[in-house]
Amino acid sequence: MTEALFRDDAYLASCEATISRITETGGIVLDRTVFYPTGGGQPGDAGALENADGTVIQITNTVHGEAAGEIVHIPAEDAALPAAGSAVTCRLDWPRRHRLMRMHTAMHLLSAVLPYPVTGGSVGEAEGRLDFDIPDAGLDKEAITAELNTLVDGGHTVSSRWITDAELDADPGLVKTMSVKPPRGSGHVRLIEIAGQDLQPCGGTHVRSTDEIGPLVVAKIEKKGRQNRRVRLRFAEPGSGA
Repeated sequence: MTEALFRDDAYLASCEATISRITETGGIVLDRTVFYPTGGGQPGDAGALENADGTVIQITNTVHGEAAGEIVHIPAEDAALPAAGSAVTCRLDWPRRHRLMRMHTAMHLLSAVLPYPVTGGSVGEAEGRLDFDIPDAGLDKEAITAELNTLVDGGHTVSSRWITDAELDADPGLVKTMSVKPPRGSGHVRLIEIAGQDLQPCGGTHVRSTDEIGPLVVAKIEKKGRQNRRVRLRFAEPGSGA
């Protein structure tokens, strides 16, 4: 099992670690990491592992391993792999991670503004999307944008806590996503709370306050079936592609 440091502190950009093993496909498993593995619509982290001699292994992606709780770091092609037991320093591509944190938190705000069942979604560096099961369309891009930015500017605190599987079973309305269910098996589930606005299970990384997200714009609303509406959200800052 890999100790997932990002779950307790998403702002850790580096850490010391030891290589537990190298997988058959050349993936690197560490005893602890700040790298988030692909999951819940959020891409896996990229960055680098620095060896004790100063050489660097570029990490292009991070994924879950076959064993429960194992996190695998995918090195660049033809990278020289270190031996199990070696000490390394993990260094995130922090600007990329921070953009993903901001967008992931923005997706939670979008699900609060549009309180409908979520049928799918993804988090990107400049754009994210959520698909909603909405019987009656008629969504207004400008109105949703305005409401979102009011929540962003409100500086609502974002925090996490854990509940038991039994507590989640007793309050099934916490789960907004129809296609992705919270991971079970460990006996507890992580909740992300945006104070006064949203509470739902999530294993992803988030900013500490909504005002850290920055201005947003609803870029597009698409019809993806009789009752399915896809809402695309972008950062509205210069150079974001919005």
